[in-house]
This record gives sequence, C-alpha cells and structure tokens, in this order.
Amino acid sequence: MTFQQPKIDTSPKVSDEIRKTTCYMCACRCGINVHMKTDENGEKKVAYIEGNRDHPVNKGVLCAKGSAGIMQVNAPSRLRAPLKRVGPRGSGEFEEISWDEALDIAVGLLKPIREKNPEKLAFFTGRDQSQSFTGFWAQNFGTPNFAAHGGFCSVNMAAGGIYTMGGAFWEFGQPDWDHTKLFMLFGVAEDHDSNPIKMGIGKIKARGARVIGVNPIRSGYNAVADDWVGITPGTDGLFILSIVHVLMKAGKIDLDYLSRYTNAPVLVDASGGPTKGLFLRDSDGKPLVKDRNTGELTAFDKPGVRPDLSATHEVDGVTHRPVFHLMAERYLSDEYAPEAVAERCGLTAKRIRNIAAEIARVAFDEAFELDQEWTDFRGETHSKMIGRPVSFHSMRGVSAHANGFQTCRALHVLQILLGTVEVPGGFRFKPPYPKPPEAHPKPHGKVTCNAPLDGPHLGFVHGPEDLMLKDDGSPIRIDKAFTWENPMSSHGLMHMVISNAHAGNPYKIDTLFMYMANMSWNSSMNTRGVIDMLTDKDENGDYKIPNIIYSDAYSSEMVAYADLILPDTTYLERHDCISLLDRPICEADGAADAIRWPVIEPDREVRGFQSTLVHLANRLGMPGFVNEDGSAKYEDYADYIVNHERKPGIGPLAGFRGTDGSKVGRGEVNPNQIDQYIENGGFFVSHIPEEASYYKPWNMAYQNWAVDMGLFDAPTPYLFQLYSEPMRKFQLAAEGHGERQPPEHLRERVQETMDPMPIWYETDQHGNDGFTINALTQRPMAMYHSWGTQNAWLRQLHGRNPLYVPTKLMRENGLEDGDWAKVTSPHGEITVPVMEMAALNDNTVWTWNAIGKRKGAWALEEDAPEATKGFLLNHLIHELLPAKGDGLRWANSDPITGQAAWFDLKVKMEKAAAPADLAESQPALPPIKSPVGTGPKDLEWKVGK
Repeated sequence: MTFQQPKIDTSPKVSDEIRKTTCYMCACRCGINVHMKTDENGEKKVAYIEGNRDHPVNKGVLCAKGSAGIMQVNAPSRLRAPLKRVGPRGSGEFEEISWDEALDIAVGLLKPIREKNPEKLAFFTGRDQSQSFTGFWAQNFGTPNFAAHGGFCSVNMAAGGIYTMGGAFWEFGQPDWDHTKLFMLFGVAEDHDSNPIKMGIGKIKARGARVIGVNPIRSGYNAVADDWVGITPGTDGLFILSIVHVLMKAGKIDLDYLSRYTNAPVLVDASGGPTKGLFLRDSDGKPLVKDRNTGELTAFDKPGVRPDLSATHEVDGVTHRPVFHLMAERYLSDEYAPEAVAERCGLTAKRIRNIAAEIARVAFDEAFELDQEWTDFRGETHSKMIGRPVSFHSMRGVSAHANGFQTCRALHVLQILLGTVEVPGGFRFKPPYPKPPEAHPKPHGKVTCNAPLDGPHLGFVHGPEDLMLKDDGSPIRIDKAFTWENPMSSHGLMHMVISNAHAGNPYKIDTLFMYMANMSWNSSMNTRGVIDMLTDKDENGDYKIPNIIYSDAYSSEMVAYADLILPDTTYLERHDCISLLDRPICEADGAADAIRWPVIEPDREVRGFQSTLVHLANRLGMPGFVNEDGSAKYEDYADYIVNHERKPGIGPLAGFRGTDGSKVGRGEVNPNQIDQYIENGGFFVSHIPEEASYYKPWNMAYQNWAVDMGLFDAPTPYLFQLYSEPMRKFQLAAEGHGERQPPEHLRERVQETMDPMPIWYETDQHGNDGFTINALTQRPMAMYHSWGTQNAWLRQLHGRNPLYVPTKLMRENGLEDGDWAKVTSPHGEITVPVMEMAALNDNTVWTWNAIGKRKGAWALEEDAPEATKGFLLNHLIHELLPAKGDGLRWANSDPITGQAAWFDLKVKMEKAAAPADLAESQPALPPIKSPVGTGPKDLEWKVGK
C-alpha cells in the first residue's frame, strides 16, 4: 500500500469576522486586522490582532505592542464610569456618578470661566493625536491656554526643521528607502516610528547599504547599525558642525543645489542699525540675489535667474555679502575642526574625519540620475533628477537638550549642504509638508469673554512683534510660551503648566483640564514636587490649583489627583481621525489619512474623550459647535469628523469627499464618508504624480497637486533657510532695536542663543559641581509611554528597569550586576539596582522610561516588580535649573523653544546597600488608592471555540 500524505488544513478558520482599523499602541498608527469571534452569548469579541498588508504605513508588519493591543482592551485598569472626588486630593477616594452629573459638574466649572475670565482655564492634552480638534475646541472656548505634549517631547525637532527647511523627520518626512545607500540616525528611541524604520533598515541592508547610528546607547536600531558612534550626550550639534567644517573644507557640498534652492545666495544687509543682518529685499519684500547671467540684483524667484553664491553688492561703501559667505566664514573656523571638538564629543578626530569622508563619498561618488523631467518654480525644465543617496533620521535624543533647537537646525543644514533633501536617495517630505513657516498660522492670544480666541493658539513667530505678551510685557499664556523666555515655543510648554499654576505666575487659574497626560508621575520633571503642587493648599485651606478635570482610559497615577474624571474608551471602542489637518499617516509618495472606529462597543459607562468635548461644547453653546439657534452642529466626534469643514470643501478627512464619495482632498461633505473608510480598510491614499515625486518645495507639478488636494490654496514654493531671518530679528531686539525688546536679564541670552546660523553651546547646568555623569532615559520598543507596563503580554518583556552602567563606571564603583547604587543629582536622590552594559558611552548611565509605577496605580498589585524594582529618573530632574546666584530660577528648557531639557541631567553615583525595605527602589512613595482596585491574579479568557 502506498504512503498516504496526511491531510492538513493549512487555512483553518481563525475568526468569524475581520474588522480593519488603526493601531494606537504607539505613534506609528499602523493598519490592523482585528479578528472577531462569537462568544457563548452570541457577542463578537476581539480574538487577536494582526497587521493589515494593504496599509501604507506597515504593509502587514506588526510589532509586539500592536499584537498586545488585545490586552489593553481587556486591561483590569480600565476606568468604568465618571468619578467625583469625595476625599482629599491624592487619596483616590471617588464615587461613581452618571454622565449627566459629570457633564453638569464640568459645565458648572467651565461656564463662569468662559463668561468672565477665559484665561482661567488651562486645557492641555497628552499624546492624543487629535490636536487639530482639541485646539479647535480650546479656540472656541476662548482660552489662550492650550497645548499638547510636544513641548516636553520633540518641539525642537519639529520647529527646527520647519524654520530651516519646511519640515522635519518622522511624521514630516522619511528617507528614500528605495535608493539611499547610507542611512545615519541621531538619537532615535526605539518606540518612534518603529515599524517603518525597521522595515526600511531591512530593505536598505538587503541592498548592502550602510547604517550609522549616533547615540550614547547601543540598543534597538543602533544595535543593527554597521557603525555605532557612542557620542557624549548633548554634543551632537558640535559633532555635526565639525562634519560641516570637514565637508566645506574639502569642497564636498552641492553648490548648484545651494544656489538654486536655498537662501545661500541671498544678500545680507551689512549696514548698521535696525536692519543689520536682515536680507536685502525688493519693493515686494522678496529677498534679493545677484543673477549670475546678468550680474544684476534681482528677486530670488524671477524666471530664468541663476543666483550667484559668490557675488557681493556694494552700496555707499558697504559691502553686502550672501549667506554662503557668512557660513564659510563661520564653519571653516578652526573651532569646528575635529581636533578641536573630538574630546568633548567623546570621539577621536580621526573618527569624525572618517565619517565625514564616508558621507561625502556616498553623496558625490555614488550620485545617480533618474530620467524624469520636471519644471521648477522659476520656469526652468530639468531633464533629470539628481540623486544623492545619503539620508538622515533623528528624533528626541538630540532634541531634548537646552541646545536642541540649534542642534536640530545644524543637522538639517548638513543635509541641505549635501543636497540630499527632496532628491532621490535622500530625505523626502511627506504631505502636507513641505511648508515654510510663513504658511503656518502665527500664535494668537486675544481673549474676549464668552467668545472664541482670535485665532489658533500655536504657530510660528516671525519676530518679536508676534510674541504673546500683554501691554505690560507679562505673558498672555500660563505656560509662558511665546515670550522672551522661549520665543519660538511652537508647541507650548506642557511641563511648566502645573508649576506656573501652583505659583500663580504669571497669574492664577481656576481649572486645569488635562487629557491623557500622566503629569503626577512619568510625564513630569520633579515628580514628588508636582504631586505636592497638585495637593498644596493656600492660607485659606483651598487648593492652590482650585479645580482639576482629567480624562484617561485607565487608572493611572494622575487619576488620584483630579476632582472630576471623565473616563475615555480604549482605542478599539472609539472614533478617531488621523487627519491631514494634524498628524497624518502620509508617505513620501502619497497623502494618506485614516480613522479608528468602534470595532467593539464599550461594556462600561465610558465615552471617547473627543465626543465628551463635543457634548461639553454643546452645553456651553460654544461657537463652532452650535448653530445660530443654539442647537448642536454635531452629536459626537464621528459626526464632527464627517460634517466639520475647516474651510469650504476641506474637512478632517481628505478621502471619499463629495456627496457620492468620488472627490479627493477638496469636496462637499459625504454623509457616508466613515463607512467608505471602513470598507477601504480604515485608510485613504492619494498618490503623488511621478513627475512630482522629488524636489517638492520647488517642483511645480507637486505644488499644483498640493493645491488640488487642498494642502495649499495656491502654489507655495520657497527657499531653504540656512540663515534664519526671524532669529536675527530677535537678536536685533536684544541689541536694542525695535519697540519690543527683552528684559535686561534675558538680553544676553537671546543675543547668544538665537543665532541665525546654527551654533553649539554647552548645556551643563549651573550647580552641577561634582555631578559629572550623564543620565538618560529611553523608550523601549515594546512600550508606549505609561500604557505598556500594565499590559499582561508586554510586562513579560519589561517588568522592571535596572540602571544600565558602562563597564568603566561599574569598575570604578566596585559594582556587579544586581548590586544597588545611590544616584544623586542637584535636585534629588534615588537608590536602584544596576546592570553592566558595555555598548554605552563611558560616562553615561541610562534606564527605560515609564516602566516604574507607583503602588496602587494601573490595577497592578502593590508587590508588582514595576512598583518595587521599577523606578523613574524623573525624581532627579527639576523643571527649574539650580539657583545660580542671580535671584532667578531659570527653566530647565531650551531657551529658544522651551522644550524640556530632559537629557541634560548630570548625576553622581556610589555603591549602596540594598534598601532594607524588601530591597525596593527608592524613593518608595506611599501607595495610592485606585478607583478600580487591583486586577485578578490570573488574567485569562478564551473567545469562541
């Protein structure tokens, strides 16, 4: 008898239905297939989650976080109903109330504020990814006090990129994965854009391309890099400008690209007085260049002009020189030579020169051409697209320093000098970028009782005249954004809201309204101090911050410190809009947006926070949310997504517009729009024409496509800004020119830090004598902020976080794995377990962020490793710098944007005995009471058969 091959079902039925939506386990926003099974009660429940192969972001790839989303939806820590505080703040004593009562309480707090003092509301949101909507709500309420988390995350990167080239990394752009041959990362944490970067690195390494990782810590992406540069934290800008020095000295820069597409040939006023250092302009205000063909002074965008990088212009004995001359004068200086900077960077001069040589070799010796005709904004048609296959990527690592803005600008300038931005093989913008700063709104702050604010809260200033200052020079905003303390703070300063409100500086507020921002724990500097601020009372026994409303999906540490809790849904139970008006999912080859929708219905009395805002707006009668007769324009957030128009034909979603869903970008409201998104897998893509693929800021095919899509109202070509005129305007004010000038104590700082060309300056904090070790935190790839460490699957990957210590410091302090160390900063002290790590900068210690939890939070047991062995470096960091003897306390922030300088922390370390109390990490704060209690010992279930 012949052998019979066993019959195996290779395609078993794994679910009863697949519902496609968008992941929310990190900021990648990948497409997911949610497999549903029918349970014994006939209800469909989530069985498991996989990647959607048709999705433009992840193409089916899904990481551990995404797969573990099922555990978020079933987390015991989920809030169950609105809560009203009945005990002291911080006690965790609440009673459940109805939604009607909760909204009545909120309206009772908000209505008199709106009628009498709109600025008394401070509305700040965390990583909610719906800032165009929350900003619209705050604007219609009328408060000037709105921002999201960017001020303590990555505003330096975003603002540095937009002020320099009209966009930045991550959500703004990406490497040309199909053509790049050398990819260089600076300070990229593992949770940022993880699936696309992993896919991209895999693609380029398969082709033999090289990866260089610049990071004090060799983990994640740096672990697979061909070359790891273990730089000293905070010196990235010095390293980059040294590379610029070497490239300029060797002539390895793209002069043709610089002359055509940047302000390198623009002439700078060399005369004295209030115009010194500004651009020479024509009667229409356009920057002037010398035309190489005619030798004439002309506007930069005149058809047929060929700007001259070397020509000067003399008037009345004064020689006006182009930006390129000023750059050469600065960066060819010996102060930027590798030999002058290497020791501070923790590198050798030879290493810097070798990296610069490799960049130059690939950019110029391996340049290539694509046979693609295109026409530029001066009307010149080009038969080829020139490829320079070097690309860069960077994120929070270089951004979260007090010199982060200038460092980010330096990195963008390096790309531009090489001619690798918006060319084949280089860095490519994602729609709706590129946009020059002039295309964005300026910040607004005019308050009128019972009326909307006069414009958007956040934006881009172009000079001192745009600062948010009252007539007496005091700040308009509670966080002091857009003031002389941080003039270009495009994302606001969320990390300063609580301390400023507590101090009543610049004024007292009535209500702090926050969403998804764990400010009493891992999202604040000075954690213990912030807890005290939230609970502190005045001489009358009243809380110094009178009212706190908070919304979250889970019982986080922040919940205990609120007076009213408006419980949010989990991400599979809600509508969300990943919009072109906000933070879309575009790729360089196409505009894309996406939705989330309730693939399951909540089994608790919870509502999506954005819908709660709609309900509050309706009750408050806020313009933008109600009709003239006072009736509601929108029932909930889904209704808003479909029916709201920011301008005629432009709404939150760009796809399936028009009454029948046939229009793209611009079009009438489509009542079935969300259904059509669901049918399409939860996303929409409109691909860019091939002739518009590169040179987007100058390519008229792209500019016209962008207008058709509704990204611009008219073509908006512009020059990259190697020299930033807005920054020079602030310097001029500090030099004594203009009606608005900085206060005396800030004059010198503004003049020194706001240089129009990228500089590097030391960030060593005053009061750091004896504190010589750099201390950093980093996000693990398996976590997304606080959420991941309650997740039953992800906790198995990261249940605790030791302090990683380099071999040199381990030996110097007599430490071995599992020993304990006391780590001290000028602000605080922790005692924590240590582990040796060889692949680490010799003078840097680090740990994973957001692993450590406070006892009682997140429905974890009090002896959970996250609450006993886990810890935060936040206890060592203060929102203010140590006193330096001038009577002032300076913010621990970048002086230009106000971004929190998390990574400037300096510490000292010594071996310590294990803490007597069960060897728990110190400080061990008392447990907080959770309104949801503690989860079961075993968390298990099975859906269907």
